[in-house]
Amino acid sequence: MKQKLPIYEHFFTWQGEGIHQGRSAYFIRTFGCPVQCPWCDSAGTWHPNYIPNSIEKISPEVLVELALKKKPSILVVTGGEPAIHDLSELTELCHKKRLPIHIETSGAFPIRGTFDWVTLSPKVWKRPIKESMLLADELKIIVDSENSIEDWLSSNPEILQCKTIWLHPEWTQRNNPLILDRITDTIKQYGDPFRAGYQLHKLFSVDQKDPGSKPNIPIGGNPSLGY
Repeated sequence: MKQKLPIYEHFFTWQGEGIHQGRSAYFIRTFGCPVQCPWCDSAGTWHPNYIPNSIEKISPEVLVELALKKKPSILVVTGGEPAIHDLSELTELCHKKRLPIHIETSGAFPIRGTFDWVTLSPKVWKRPIKESMLLADELKIIVDSENSIEDWLSSNPEILQCKTIWLHPEWTQRNNPLILDRITDTIKQYGDPFRAGYQLHKLFSVDQKDPGSKPNIPIGGNPSLGY
């Protein structure tokens, strides 16, 4: 039986974050995430009140074919937490078709598959494993409090070995001057490898312009449910 992956959504857009920001991209968002951040902007992949009635299971062959029809510069696998799935077959097919394939992961689980680019966004609820940290091409730290950056530097000083570390304001804090100033102060203090990050695609609402993208749901699902 051929492998099929549980897919929450797949759509054609452009990469809104990181070093590859602005490049045309076909996004594949897998279903399932054990990390479950309270400010998750993709809570439909795990939150019980937002899970669709049916989750589509699609073979890697079909996913690659759908992506190639759009002629993207890159294919990005995200989630949820994509690393809970074996993505070896998907990466192998992309390499055969000469389609660069990237992954965006928390780094808390072993990465199965050979990716051209690994974006690791560590989370305090389930910290990254060393094996995944060593594969990271860039880190993306979500700054949701004034102490977020210091907490990561003190608890995981090895992150400074990464060539590029993006500091992203958590989306609901994007207009909080305390958060923004903390990012600015860190960059001024350390310089490289720190950079200021942002979710540029949200300003353009570009993902929602593709019919394959699901509607936005509340950050983290619904705060009234205890998040």
